Amino acid sequence: MAELREWQDVLARPRLVPLSAATLLLLASYALSSLIWGGVVTGLGGPRLAARDAVSIFMIANLGRYVPGKVWSIAGMAALAKGKGIPVAVSATSAVIMQGVGLLAAGAIGLGAFAGGPPPLPRWGLTGVGVAAGLLLLVLVVPSLFRRVVALWFRMVRTSPPANLTAKLVLRWLLQLTVAWVAMGASFWIVAASLGMELSPVYAGSAFAAAYVAGYLMLFAPAGVGVREGFLVAFLAPELGSGPATVLAIAVRLWMTAAEVIPAAALWAFHQRSLSQLDPKQG
Repeated sequence: MAELREWQDVLARPRLVPLSAATLLLLASYALSSLIWGGVVTGLGGPRLAARDAVSIFMIANLGRYVPGKVWSIAGMAALAKGKGIPVAVSATSAVIMQGVGLLAAGAIGLGAFAGGPPPLPRWGLTGVGVAAGLLLLVLVVPSLFRRVVALWFRMVRTSPPANLTAKLVLRWLLQLTVAWVAMGASFWIVAASLGMELSPVYAGSAFAAAYVAGYLMLFAPAGVGVREGFLVAFLAPELGSGPATVLAIAVRLWMTAAEVIPAAALWAFHQRSLSQLDPKQG
């Protein structure tokens, strides 16, 4: 308890420059994810979205993650995108693809934490990463296997896969979302540094991604609340100690929630004001 109280004092005095840099990097990763989603819409035959519209729709719909169940963000995205001329089928399918490919990217990055533990990663952990990469490559280069995996994912979310979805498109989106996840992992590492907690940047990013995947898979937990933090503590405790790891997990949850909710609320207010200007009866 004394160790936890000590780190609670540290939490109250973060270094503002690295914390601000981490926040900007996190927001940049969200913006990148939004633009990737816009690219998915276009790849599925939908209209090309302006960057500001893609960011606005994606960020606002992302708030649906805070409601139990995993369908609310998809429903919100479909409703918002419809106002931009995107068919509901395209927007819903694009959201499902973003979730699936995003989990794949996060899982690939997080595999080191799941398989190995703190750095240096043991040999079997690195072997696991290599095997997973080989399986992914096999799925992408074997058309029949690719179709079966895609059909399984869409069956799990109870919808039909688009006919024009190809392995080449999925690979492009996977690489793009991997960049976004690297940025998110880096922002997490910088936040830890702003609190005086020293972590390997590679393992910090891997642990962050792995904890996100674990939280997402627990359908009962809105935005993975509680589950993500539990896994993050488990991954980081060997490096930091259980007290500091707990404090960091809580701090990151509060920080990320603020970075998601505040911009999304501002974008929602702007969206509502735009609607009222177009139709005064809605004001």
